This record gives sequence, structure tokens and C-alpha cells, in this order.
Amino acid sequence: MNQTSKFSVRDICYAGLFAAVIAVMAQISIPMPLGVPMTMQTFAITLAAVVLGSKLSAIATLVYLLLGAVGANFSGGIDKFVGPTGGFLISFPIMAYIIGLGVEHRDAFKGAFPVAVVVGTVVNYIVGVILFVIVAHSTVSVAVSACVLPFIPTAIIKAVLACVLGLNIRKRIPGVKKA
Repeated sequence: MNQTSKFSVRDICYAGLFAAVIAVMAQISIPMPLGVPMTMQTFAITLAAVVLGSKLSAIATLVYLLLGAVGANFSGGIDKFVGPTGGFLISFPIMAYIIGLGVEHRDAFKGAFPVAVVVGTVVNYIVGVILFVIVAHSTVSVAVSACVLPFIPTAIIKAVLACVLGLNIRKRIPGVKKA
């Protein structure tokens, strides 16, 4: 990404491309018993963050959310943001930003990258659980059972794969600051 605060045409194209990747990966969804589906969105968010860095991945995620809010995928709409899984959606740009910061500072601060991936994921879970508790009139323990525990093994796998793939992509695409 450019060092200035302005975004180049290339930056905008990368953000749009990753918004599309997130939208496609969101279609891969496995229903779960308590209503929170297992999707590939978090894989795509992590991938975008690793490849694009903090600001541009947050923008790509916001573009994805805006498209979903207007119902661009035919199953979206603003109601998705206030439903039981809305907290996960709302936290995606924050998750992307945190993980992106980690990749941007991974040489300066040893361990920053894995810590950022964990912190970004935990923030996603915390916001998701909070809104689930509010909307579903649930207890925190039920929310953690529905929204966190079943997802931990796949979250680890998705994070590792997104990081490995993302770092390799990041090295090869023009215009992205090399980590």
C-alpha cells in the first residue's frame, strides 16, 4: 500500500478483489446446532489482512459488509448485523486491522504477527459472543458453547493456512509493502 494516506487505483482494486474473495468464501457455510454457522469468512478476513495489511484489509472488509448490508449477495441485508451472528460481522474490520498490523510489524517486534492473529480472532469471538448474548437472550456460557468452542479447531487450521498462503501471496504481488 502507498505510504501516503491516499489510495491508488491498485489499492482500490486489491480491496475490491479481497471483498469479492470474502464474499465467495462466505458462501462456504456449514450450519451448526445453535444457529452460528461455520464459514470460511474468517479464513478470507485473515488472508486479506496478511496480504493487504491493516488499513487496506479493513477497507476490503468494510466494502464486503456494505455490499452485504444492501443485500448484494441476495441473502444479506442490514438485519444480518443485528441478528445472533451480527457481532462477528461487525468485528471483521477490527479483526482485519489487528492482524494486518501484526504482519506489518512482524520484523520490528518478534512475535507480533502470531499474537496479532490470536488477538484479532479473540476480538472477533468476544464481539460475536456479546451480541449473541444480547440478541438470543442467552447466557455467556451458552454463547461460548455456540459461538466459540466448536470453532476453535477449525479456527486454528484456517488461521495457519491463511497466514502461510497470505505471506506467500504478499511476497509476489506488486504494490504491497513487503513484510
